[in-house]
Amino acid sequence: MPICIECCYPIPQLYHVLHSGGTGARKPPPINRSTKPTQANVTRKDKLPPRRNVKPATAAHGSDVRLTQCPRCKRFADKYVEHDNVVLFIDLVLVKPQVYRHLLFNRLARNDDELDPSITRLGVLLLLFDVYLTWSRIETLPSHMTASSPIPHLPILLQYAFYLIFCATATLAQHLTVRWLVKLVGIGVHNGDEATGDYQDNNDAPARSTPNGISTALFVSSCMKLFPILMVVWKYDDSGETVGRGVEWAVGIQNLEALRILLGCGYLGAAGLVGAGWASQWAMARLLLGLVGLGKCL
Repeated sequence: MPICIECCYPIPQLYHVLHSGGTGARKPPPINRSTKPTQANVTRKDKLPPRRNVKPATAAHGSDVRLTQCPRCKRFADKYVEHDNVVLFIDLVLVKPQVYRHLLFNRLARNDDELDPSITRLGVLLLLFDVYLTWSRIETLPSHMTASSPIPHLPILLQYAFYLIFCATATLAQHLTVRWLVKLVGIGVHNGDEATGDYQDNNDAPARSTPNGISTALFVSSCMKLFPILMVVWKYDDSGETVGRGVEWAVGIQNLEALRILLGCGYLGAAGLVGAGWASQWAMARLLLGLVGLGKCL
C-alpha cells in the first residue's frame, strides 16, 4: 500500500483520474503491481476531498488527475507524482527523506519482491561506470605499482573483462552482506499496523526488509556515482582522486538514509549496515587485486 511521504500514513491511492480527453470522470482499470509497478493505486472518486489537478507521467495522455490529500497531516500524500526525473535526482542528491519514501514505497515497491526493470538498468549503468573509473584510476598510477601485474599487458578486451568481473564481484559482496545482516539481526520488522496506520511514531514507515527491496535502496542511493563521469570532459590535477573520495562519502550518506527509511531503523543501525557493506566490498576488492599483483593499487 502506498504511504504519505510526509507522515508515512498508509494511503489507498496517490491520485485519481478525473477524465480522459474531455469525456468526463471515469474509473481507471485495475492495477496489477506484481507485473507492472506504477506510481500510485487509484480508487473511487467519492472518497477524495477537493484537490488540485496535475498530470503525472503515469496518467494516460490527455487525462486530468487530482493528488490525494493525506487524512492525517492534511498535505498532499505524494507530491513527486507530478514531478519529473530531474527533480527526483536533485532531491536524491540533497538527501531528502520524502523522495526516498516516494521511490522505495510508492513507485518501485513490488508485491512479488522482483527488481523493477528501471532498477536493473540503473544497476548495470552504475556497474559500467565503476568499471570505467576503476580502470582509468589504475592506469594513471605510477608504473612501479603495476609492474608486478600482468593485467596492464593483456589485450583490451581481457582487461575490460577483468575489471567488469572485479567490480561486479565487489558490488555483489556489498549487497549480500547487507541482506544477510538484515536477516540475521531482524532489522526491518513492521513497527505497526499497515492497514490502520497505527505506528509507534508519526515518521515511522512500514518497513520492507525484502532482499530485492534492500538492493533497490542501495542502487537508488548510489546515483552520486554517476558524477565522476564529468572527469571525462574536465581533467583534474589530482587525477580525480579527491573527487572520487568525495563521491564515495556522499554515496555512503545516501546509503545510510535510504536503508534507515526502508528498514525503519535508527541512524546507528543503518550506519552499521553501510559500514559492514563497505568493509566486505573493500575486502573482496583487496583480495581480487592481490591475486593479480595489484594489491598496492587499492
